[in-house]
Amino acid sequence: MGRGKIAIKRIESITSRQVTFSKRRKGLLKKARELSILCDADVCLIVFSSTGRLYEFSSSSTKAILDRYAKSKEEHHPLLNPNSQVKLMGEDLSGLSITDLQHIENQLEFSLNSVRKRKEQLFTEEIQELNRKVQLIRHENIELSKKMNRAHQEKMELQKKLHAGDELNGFSKRPNTAVPYAFVISNYEKHGPRNSELSQINKKPNVHARTNSASLG
Repeated sequence: MGRGKIAIKRIESITSRQVTFSKRRKGLLKKARELSILCDADVCLIVFSSTGRLYEFSSSSTKAILDRYAKSKEEHHPLLNPNSQVKLMGEDLSGLSITDLQHIENQLEFSLNSVRKRKEQLFTEEIQELNRKVQLIRHENIELSKKMNRAHQEKMELQKKLHAGDELNGFSKRPNTAVPYAFVISNYEKHGPRNSELSQINKKPNVHARTNSASLG
């Protein structure tokens, strides 16, 4: 059976850690040497163990490779070099050749393009964030409008129910102004003869008036 896959994390056991370091260090140095021979590459490998012991491999002079590395670092990252920063500010340009000036100009254009791209990216991200907030606020407004409409409908329905209840209560409490039929009959029975006597009395003066007019004639 093959070996299980080793998790890439710190080995807690000191003994196992030292054994693993020794095996992998030898393999790493071997790979660096093979790379320099097979590909004709300048390879410099520096390793410090956890105890501070130095292990190194260099296909040529270690100092020469490190100097070359530092120079290349300054060329590709001029802002890391204080002297390059002064030159990029347009100061202390005396003694520079046309090639050096062209190189500085190219670096400035590259830096300016990088700044502009980063600025545009930030603007785009900010616009996207604002659009997202606008959409969120719009959605919240729609939900609030729906809630307000539902509340208004419930209020109208409640008012209709209350109005219908008030009308029903008002009809039941309305005083009965109609005169009962029995009361009309009783009044007729009580006051009917009296009214007839009054009518007879009212007719008598008319008879006397007629006799007086006949005697005068």
